Amino acid sequence: MSKNCDYKCSSCPKVCADRKEKKTNFLEEPNELSSIRKVIAVVSGKGGVGKSLVTSMLAVTMNRAGYHTAVLDADITGPSIPKAFGISEKAEGSELGLFPVKSKTGIDIMSVNLLLKNETDPVAWRAPLINGMVKKFWTDVIWKDVDFMFIDMPPGTGDVPLTVFQSIPVDGIIVVTSPQELVSMIVAKAVRMAEMMNIPIIGLVENMSYFKCPDCGNEHKIFGDSHIDEIAEKYNLKVIAKIPVDPRNSAAIDRGMIELFEGDWLEPVARILEEMM
Repeated sequence: MSKNCDYKCSSCPKVCADRKEKKTNFLEEPNELSSIRKVIAVVSGKGGVGKSLVTSMLAVTMNRAGYHTAVLDADITGPSIPKAFGISEKAEGSELGLFPVKSKTGIDIMSVNLLLKNETDPVAWRAPLINGMVKKFWTDVIWKDVDFMFIDMPPGTGDVPLTVFQSIPVDGIIVVTSPQELVSMIVAKAVRMAEMMNIPIIGLVENMSYFKCPDCGNEHKIFGDSHIDEIAEKYNLKVIAKIPVDPRNSAAIDRGMIELFEGDWLEPVARILEEMM
């Protein structure tokens, strides 16, 4: 623990012994053949803010920077990661464990949709089964030589987020929000949960922040004025990226070609993540 520690673990990027001691109580061991350097959870307080889009783009951004990245899709009842990457083949395994499916550019992906017979089959499971599947994605899947694993979390602060934060050694949280008044409550919930779990919040990413007109170049705030900067200051957090409303991003997701997205909005996040290595 630093001499200058203010005991605000949620906004501290350090991984000190004090925090590790608190985090290791219920941690599950990964597959013995796995090697994972950093685990980043991407969370949101509500659905529909583009969390899976941001998760996918982060994995692609760090992959382009030369790191081996992976995505663990913890949104068991609403998996969308395979669709974003255009993956339709099923995951395979052996007596050693399950193997993630590789995307076109070599990103390792594991999602419940890669195990279902049909990707449209509903996952009508009770919480214990869902939590158990999330744990298996960590303990049974062979994640080889992964530099950055991004966990696409379901929205909210329910069973799955608790399971992830208690079972997996998460190095940091990225909170995805949108420019609406409701964002204050969303961020507050995420901050308080991070404090409970003693996990640092890397920063806030505001999705759908603005729309840039392709004709005149002006930026239009479709969802009204953003409050993200004031909220970040209130909770001693950083706004690390603002992503515009861009029809090309939606088209890339729909066509399973997120790996071809254009835009440098997440470059500041990439530099922060590189500093964690």
